[in-house]
Amino acid sequence: MGSPWLDPNFGIATALTLKLHELPEFSIAMVLYLPEFGAEVVRTFREIVTTGPDEVSGAVLYVTGPPEEFVPPGLVGRLVCAALLTYAGAEEDMRKLAEPLLALPHETEIVGAMPYADVQCMLDDPAGMRNYWSAEYLTGLPDELVDIYCARGESMPVPTGIQHVLFPEGGAIAAGPHEYPVPYRDAPWAVHPFGIWEDPADDDRCVRWVRDVRADVRPWSTGATYLNFIGDEGADRVVAGLGPENTARLAAVKRAYDPDNVFRFNHNIKPA
Repeated sequence: MGSPWLDPNFGIATALTLKLHELPEFSIAMVLYLPEFGAEVVRTFREIVTTGPDEVSGAVLYVTGPPEEFVPPGLVGRLVCAALLTYAGAEEDMRKLAEPLLALPHETEIVGAMPYADVQCMLDDPAGMRNYWSAEYLTGLPDELVDIYCARGESMPVPTGIQHVLFPEGGAIAAGPHEYPVPYRDAPWAVHPFGIWEDPADDDRCVRWVRDVRADVRPWSTGATYLNFIGDEGADRVVAGLGPENTARLAAVKRAYDPDNVFRFNHNIKPA
């Protein structure tokens, strides 16, 4: 069985065998900052994840301030910069890793042990929203790009559900099998403008903002992407999500098993 975005091209899985890996300890640090501290936050986060062990990861993101149960009342509905540091280990070690982020001027913090499944629930987007997403995988994260990323974050449409996400790769992703059709394994960073909003009147400005993020980072793009992070952006982007050699190989498979392209309502691989 392939990944979720390949399965619609190739038919039916009749069985799955899953191997589970125990994760006995998992910790997070979520720290919220006013947007003017964004560049310093990103550089500090970059230093932590690039010099730390593979067990540390997370993301930096610009968001509209969440409900009052999570933030001081003055931040509700306002633009904030957030650093989410994750660690597959004990809370005590997480706090040591997070010290540089906690030393920066910030508005609120959540640090502690948390089940991994609960972290996933925190990141779920609400149902029933309007959506337009995209992503670019990056050759690196130099200071010039940090400044560009943060400037675009400060121009983000608010209040909306949009998230301007920047996250590291590496670790097990980079070490995985390169013959598998994901051409972005070597990218050390990725940017994911995650557009979600409620009011149809916001369609134009939100879609334009997502496209502007992609244009901003294009000089540092590897050219690859992850198809689960994008919508219908044309045939070239499907190739960017699979790699040219993989696309040709999969198109030959499609020709053999689905020459009429019945499975086509997806990031489509056309029969060769």
